[in-house]
Amino acid sequence: MLSRHSLFAMRSISRTGVAASTTQHLEKPSAIRTPKIPGERTPLAKYGGRHTVVALPGDGIGPEMMEHIRTIFAHSHAPVNFETVQVSSDLVEGDMEGAIMAIKRNGVAIKGNIETKHDNPEFKSRNVELRTRLDLYANILHCVTIPTIPTRHKNIDIVLIRENTEGEYSGLEHETLPGIVESIKIVTRPCIERIARMALEYAALNNRKKVTAVHKANIQKLGDGLFLEVVREMAKKDYPQIEFESMIVDNACMQLVSKPQQFDVMVMPNLYGNIISNIACGLVGGPGLVSGMNIGEKYAVFETVRLRDTLVKRANARAVSIASLVLQGTRNTGTSLAGKDLANPTAFIRASIDMLRYLNCHHHANMISDALWKALVDQRAHTRDIGGTHKASEVIQITLENIDSMISMIRYDLNYSRSRSSLHHIAPLLSRAASLTHAARLSRRAVLCDARITESDCLFLCI
Repeated sequence: MLSRHSLFAMRSISRTGVAASTTQHLEKPSAIRTPKIPGERTPLAKYGGRHTVVALPGDGIGPEMMEHIRTIFAHSHAPVNFETVQVSSDLVEGDMEGAIMAIKRNGVAIKGNIETKHDNPEFKSRNVELRTRLDLYANILHCVTIPTIPTRHKNIDIVLIRENTEGEYSGLEHETLPGIVESIKIVTRPCIERIARMALEYAALNNRKKVTAVHKANIQKLGDGLFLEVVREMAKKDYPQIEFESMIVDNACMQLVSKPQQFDVMVMPNLYGNIISNIACGLVGGPGLVSGMNIGEKYAVFETVRLRDTLVKRANARAVSIASLVLQGTRNTGTSLAGKDLANPTAFIRASIDMLRYLNCHHHANMISDALWKALVDQRAHTRDIGGTHKASEVIQITLENIDSMISMIRYDLNYSRSRSSLHHIAPLLSRAASLTHAARLSRRAVLCDARITESDCLFLCI
């Protein structure tokens, strides 16, 4: 075993030489990697080296999914404590106040979906309320195909960035007279500028080549016309290296389902983003695979994608159409799936990985990401919604076993390296480990023969 002095020294090495180079991985994110987020800030609450995160289990399958995340974090030794706040459609208004105060206190939250009552016109969506009151102005979805999951289109890698606080989706409507309803769409230049800046800066930071602005300016000439004008001007003036194009929303939907590979980063107003994100999730295998980030100036809330339960038959065993996917995502409350161990936990795990990266816990995020990737791709641990037979608990167990095997290998590698070389010899290995690509690190035998210590070893040093 390594002495306490050696571990302290190696932690120092990992925080200096490794931390700086770890971000190189994020330039070309893989299927379950989280790219760099423009303007991300240090979370408010961190005590004794551990972050405090608000957990909002929500309705339906949310509580059981949150327990899975706690178990995964415990196995990976992620430095995160959870402050659980119960918010659901059945609770009183004061409970929402408690959740918002907790997020303001801690800065970060991870949440399940909170069901909205459609039969009461006076009941405001708590999901929308959370975004507007915390000013979580940017919703970011990374939709990418995973090799072993059957989809009609391959090689999809699209980032959707949606304005989250304005537009028709804000719920500003009222009934002026019986049978006459006014629904108000408000757009402002400052809010358009910041979502445009988020999209363009995101593309620049993550080596993305093109940004597509989705709009309906041919009809809504003032509201969407202003959106298109602001995004186009900013792209031309501040980001000339990024290709910019605009596309009407109905054409964008058609192009998405016919040739999605043409898109890179898409930025759009609130309502269009809600519709297009559902299409994009269907293209890559369903909402059970996709997580979402709600980012503001001060706070961040991580969640899974919302779609309604839809269970339809498969077209055939080999070619699966978009319509024939079992859309049982975890951002839907999943009331019909609660307690049945059937819901796909992938999206919730990916949301937790996104959160760890926002907290700058990149090594822990890498370990969980690699373990999940191995479960989905190498071991084909697929739930029913993506054509498999595994239960949620089985997917979690396989992921935990992968994490345990990684940690065991790390301990062996460290002891091996210490027996052969000094601490000064280990330092360049750690630095090299942080620059290895995701694909190279999956071939652990080749990596171990080359460097003896992988990037995940750096994770262990921070435990």
